[in-house]
Amino acid sequence: MAAVLKDAGALPAPAPIHQLHHVAYRARDAEETRHFYEDILGLPLYHIIQSDYVPSTGEFCPYTHFFFRLQDGSFIAFFDLGDDAASEPSPNTPKWVNHIAFRVDGVDELKRMKERLEAHGVQVLGVTDHHIFHSIYFFDPNGVRLELSAQLADEFQMLQESKTAHARLQEWTARKEQWRQDRAAGKSDAPLKPQQNDRPEFAKK
Repeated sequence: MAAVLKDAGALPAPAPIHQLHHVAYRARDAEETRHFYEDILGLPLYHIIQSDYVPSTGEFCPYTHFFFRLQDGSFIAFFDLGDDAASEPSPNTPKWVNHIAFRVDGVDELKRMKERLEAHGVQVLGVTDHHIFHSIYFFDPNGVRLELSAQLADEFQMLQESKTAHARLQEWTARKEQWRQDRAAGKSDAPLKPQQNDRPEFAKK
């Protein structure tokens, strides 16, 4: 772990982070991935980087790195390492946890994309009502879980949500510390449940 700076006030202010530049995943096959993202989802292939060596680490690992552009100028990108191997899922994480969500213009667009995906043989879950947005879920050819979301809440509602976010997270953190102590003392081995249930309609009867 890096040493903690004693005088954090002397550091430069954080640079404004405007949007995602890209997220990157491993691809089993570049053309299979291109067909899915460009021909089905409609994201244009925009940029390719190819090399035998990884610039950040210097290690030898030949790759083709290719990028698909979203409407806001950000990208989803992939690495084809030339070995036809797919990414292996995390053994301790449910498949629904790690995912990337893209935003569409509205619920009608969401329903049309669901119809389009299913016509191409893609299994789709949803439309799911998350109150502030609706979503559909599906997997790409590499096992990456994707979500398309249609925002329902306006900027004012999201601002109101943001005013309670820190307090709710602090409460969770305090309860988690107590949970750690109880687990260490052998009092409980059950997972920690949140302090409130925002989705009671999905609770088992």
